[in-house]
This record gives sequence, C-alpha cells and structure tokens, in this order.
Amino acid sequence: MGREYEPTVGQWYEDLENEETFQVLKVDEDKETVEIQHLDGDVEELDVDGWAELDLELSEEPEGWSGSKAEKDAEEDEDEDEDWDEDEDDDDDDDLDDEDDEDHEEY
Repeated sequence: MGREYEPTVGQWYEDLENEETFQVLKVDEDKETVEIQHLDGDVEELDVDGWAELDLELSEEPEGWSGSKAEKDAEEDEDEDEDWDEDEDDDDDDDLDDEDDEDHEEY
C-alpha cells in the first residue's frame, strides 16, 4: 500500500487506486469513522480500517470547486447564529424603551 495519512478535516486527498479526489468532512473518533465528500458531491462514510487501506496522496482543492457540504453547513450555522444575535439585540432595545417609558411616567 502507499503512504498512510491521518484523516484531516478539510484536507483534500487523491485515491490513487480509484483515481478519485475527495475531501474529509468529519472524523468521528468515537465511532471510528471518516466522512468524505467526492467531487460529484456524494458523501461516503469509511471506517478507520477502510481508510487505512486507501492508497492516498495529499491533494489541493480542485479548481472550480463550488464548496463542500461541510462548508455549506458551517455557513448555514453562522447565518442562524447571526439571525439569533440580531433578534436578541432587538429584544434588549425593547427592554430599554420600556424602562425609559417607566422613568417618564414617574415625573
């Protein structure tokens, strides 16, 4: 077999035997699995034994790559966090307005 590389999230690899390029999306040490995404968008889960059998070379992100599932999920999570923060800020402003109204009523 070829060189053995540890799976690294976000890293691109070339499977020399199958002539396929893929990116590691997730490594689950508890389940001992590696989730990868092929260029065509297909996501596959390998066990650590299956990973060790691959004949791999490190690779660069392919030209024209539109983004991985992991990147898109991360962007969606960021968008949700931003929306939540904006809602929270709006609530804080409402609380301040209520306090101002109460202060004016006392006079």
